Amino acid sequence: MKKLNLLLLTMVLFALSSCSVITGIFKAGVAVGVIAILVVVIIIIWIISLFTRK
Repeated sequence: MKKLNLLLLTMVLFALSSCSVITGIFKAGVAVGVIAILVVVIIIIWIISLFTRK
């Protein structure tokens, strides 16, 4: 019974720590995605402004 409790406690600890890691990865992914979209939009606006100046 004691081994079962220890095993259950270990599994819960690993599950909780992995959830926080995944949350961090997704937050970083969202930040990188937003920055990438902003860079692409800025490049498109810059290219359009190059053609409209003439």
